[in-house]
Amino acid sequence: MEWLSDPNIWASLATLTALEIVLGIDNLVFLSIVTEKLPPERQPAARRIGLGLALAMRIALLSVVVWIAGLVAPVFSIGEHTVSWRDMILLGGGLFLIGKGTFEIHAAVEGEEEEGAAKVSTSFAFAIAQIVALDLVFSLDSVITAIGMTQNLPVMVTAVALAMAVMLFAAEPVSRFIRTHPTTKMLALSFLLLIGTALIADGLHFHIERGYIYAAIVFSVLVEVLNLAARSTRRKKP
Repeated sequence: MEWLSDPNIWASLATLTALEIVLGIDNLVFLSIVTEKLPPERQPAARRIGLGLALAMRIALLSVVVWIAGLVAPVFSIGEHTVSWRDMILLGGGLFLIGKGTFEIHAAVEGEEEEGAAKVSTSFAFAIAQIVALDLVFSLDSVITAIGMTQNLPVMVTAVALAMAVMLFAAEPVSRFIRTHPTTKMLALSFLLLIGTALIADGLHFHIERGYIYAAIVFSVLVEVLNLAARSTRRKKP
């Protein structure tokens, strides 16, 4: 129990938890978009299952740290460019996010969402499958970050669990806000394109600092909040 009095342990835990929460924003945006296609009564269950699977996947990956470290080892080369399993997973996840975001934006702009619920609805199993697929990509990024921060497995697992608890608490309010304000859905879909582009860039070894991406997201959200406030003020005027 000596670790309880070690300030370095607590500092690592606090820092890693904050990083995991920030990295979880990507997952939360995608989760909100996917579950919106489900019937309202099934959306909370899908979000809980999705986040639960994400937590289980992260803990499982953390438990095989050696295997995770091996994912960054080159598998083959194209000229001077080496490709690892991590690169292929990031590329696949990025392409999926861009495809998903583009399809959803097209449906919203063309008005297909208003033509009939059956046309745009999705099954519970398909929604969970999409969440699991992207959980793998986001989990890999999260776990590699955790390994880079500390080699203490209990600290890594605790940080991931705390971050997931925060996401579970925030999932419903975020989804409800996106559902209530249609313009924010378009903003969230644009975030999917941005995140997908960042994943592809990482897979091609062109790393984009996540701070820039999250700064752009925060700025966009603040602008949208101002727009919502302005629209609310106009509605209140006689």
